[in-house]
Amino acid sequence: MIKYQGAANFVAGAIFTLFLFSQFAFADNDPALQKNAPAPENRWTAPEMPEQLSFASENVPLERWDVKEKFDRELLLNYYSPGHILYLVKLANKNFPIISERLKAQGVPDDFKYLCIAESMMQSWAVSKVGAVGYWQFMPGTAPGYGLTVNEQVDMRRDLERSTDAAAQYLKQAYAKFGNWTAAAASYNCGMGGYNGQATFQRTKNYYDLHLPEETNKYIFRILAFKHLIGNHEALGYHVKDADKYQPEAYRTVRVNSSIPDLAKFAIDQGTNYKILRLMNPWIKGKSLSGGKSYVLKLPE
Repeated sequence: MIKYQGAANFVAGAIFTLFLFSQFAFADNDPALQKNAPAPENRWTAPEMPEQLSFASENVPLERWDVKEKFDRELLLNYYSPGHILYLVKLANKNFPIISERLKAQGVPDDFKYLCIAESMMQSWAVSKVGAVGYWQFMPGTAPGYGLTVNEQVDMRRDLERSTDAAAQYLKQAYAKFGNWTAAAASYNCGMGGYNGQATFQRTKNYYDLHLPEETNKYIFRILAFKHLIGNHEALGYHVKDADKYQPEAYRTVRVNSSIPDLAKFAIDQGTNYKILRLMNPWIKGKSLSGGKSYVLKLPE
């Protein structure tokens, strides 16, 4: 009985499928249906290319076909990720003031805040497939050389202020080596040694004249796409009310010099909870902090 019932259902399903197919097939010849069908050519429109573009006050040669096409690729891919861009606009309202303040204090151009987006989407928890961590994606072996403590209890690569200072230190070193900020930014992706090796072989330090590994070939153009889309989001159709943008949390700071064996209890004693403590101090990795070092913790006001 079950066997025959299954066969009947199969035949019925096949007949229904053929019916649907016939309807779609005849629709191509039905003027009424054709009139109401959407015109695919009108669904998508490429954003206009900017007439001029710069990075850290250095000109981007958009008049060159190779430069124009590479920028256009990154622009198109990100322009048609509206949820992605809208989220970044909201998050930028919270994080950009902090990043800009630290970059300015270190003497690094403000445009490098878009490099932070290209690296991690401004996420403290970001981890690359090769083990780079945090807002500015420092490797564990490189981080200590730029003043970032990484151990079993803390990871300062996840602290926005400290990691921005570390990135600025690297970028100033790269600028001193290559003589321009665009090259310094590209070297952030492939390393100073990697960039210098290609520049030496190809007899130019100009990023736009170099044939580099594909990820680095795209890197500056991805940064430029974020700069253009986020810096001009209203004109480009990404509308976010001020009230909907993410706001910096009000906080107070507490300096601790001794061990905290139970961070959950510590948080409760401070009038908050462990979750909020970790969110406001993403550089904390575990449930306790050892003594011997001084830490500044952010806590809700």
